Amino acid sequence: MKKTDLTKGNVLRVLTALALPIMGGSLLQFAYNLVDMLWVGRLGTDAVASIGSSSFFIGLGYSINAMVVIGGGIKVAHAVGKKNEYETKAYMNASLVLNGLLGLLYAVLLLYAGKSFISFLQLGNVEVEQNAYLYLAYSAPMLFFAFFNLLFTRLLGSFGNNKEAFKISAIGIIMNIILDPILIYTFKMGVLGAAVATLIANVTMFFLFLYKGRSILFFDKTIGIEYEKVVEIMKLGFPMSFQRILFTFVNIILARMIAIFGSDALAAQKIGLQIESVTYMVIGGLNGAVASFTGQNFGAKKYERIHEGYATAIKIGGAYALATTMIFLIIPGPIIKLFIHELTTIEIASSYLRIIAFSQIFSALEMITNGLFTGIGIPKVSAKISILFTVLRIPMALLFIQLLGINGIWWSITLSSLLKGVVAYLYYKLKVQKQYRCDEGDEKVFKGYNA
Repeated sequence: MKKTDLTKGNVLRVLTALALPIMGGSLLQFAYNLVDMLWVGRLGTDAVASIGSSSFFIGLGYSINAMVVIGGGIKVAHAVGKKNEYETKAYMNASLVLNGLLGLLYAVLLLYAGKSFISFLQLGNVEVEQNAYLYLAYSAPMLFFAFFNLLFTRLLGSFGNNKEAFKISAIGIIMNIILDPILIYTFKMGVLGAAVATLIANVTMFFLFLYKGRSILFFDKTIGIEYEKVVEIMKLGFPMSFQRILFTFVNIILARMIAIFGSDALAAQKIGLQIESVTYMVIGGLNGAVASFTGQNFGAKKYERIHEGYATAIKIGGAYALATTMIFLIIPGPIIKLFIHELTTIEIASSYLRIIAFSQIFSALEMITNGLFTGIGIPKVSAKISILFTVLRIPMALLFIQLLGINGIWWSITLSSLLKGVVAYLYYKLKVQKQYRCDEGDEKVFKGYNA
């Protein structure tokens, strides 16, 4: 498995080569999510609400996993950029061990505390609650393997090799798409069929990563585990992980507010989120590309190249986000009708997409800027911005509900996303770019980013 030097060559070409495999993986994931929603949607609104409810706690696991994925990804990318083989292997070892421990502990937590988690949402529907817990319980072992799959993907990105990760992800997603209808309908497993299909796909991906990446993705016994490296990874990854955990908790509280309006409202948000993910299909690719590109160039001290890469990614991401904004504003109804037929759910989901449309460009701005912050090793800046404005969603939602009903919750999400994008970009322009400008080869280092 080859390593790619991201510190040389045309910036647009390098970013495109990095981003396309991630976008391809996101496109396949998006396709799977849509197909999955089509099959589950045929089971009815309650089935969609069950998966939507449990997805908050699955997302919480991914938020915890981000500590290792982000921290390990940054340190490995920097080591690769410096061409330091020993540090690269040492940080790989620390990432693999820490990731395994977190995956195991969280899987056990879901099995033993899953019912309490679902009960906290106060769904008011016994069947929805039972199916939500069962889906969560079957997802517990899946998360252990998914944690490693996300880490492997990020580590390969640090080496500049996103193509192999894309191929493996494609196999897993296609397998999931094939298994979904078979398990849900042929074997009559219902909601559980979707969970089992995802488990089988993730286990397959895990072993494919180990086989295809055996020259890179392995624990080097000759180096072992260096405690200092583990601490470094945790310190770097914790701010973003904490931000995502808090984001998930805020979403759980918002879900509790949404539940007041019934299972139709919960199902509508779940469908709206899946459709909205078409934006992140491309923007997520740019985020990952910018993080890997910036990481290696930061390690190689090619700072002007970092600024050029960021500007290029912003132009691409902004144009794409504008296109999705127009789609969500003009034709939300016909898209939603592909997945659900209950009129109330369609109406609520259409309102969600129309309101959330105004945040798409700002969400793109935030994600791409966060990729740069991650690459240069200051994820705590992204975390602070996100924490402040994500928490603000709760008081805004409480206020706006009084005036606009459930649409008030959608407006609280949109306004907070707008603020996060603007502040992240201003921090880059006024602090990162203004305070630091130099020619390639200059040994000057970043200062003032312990904020």
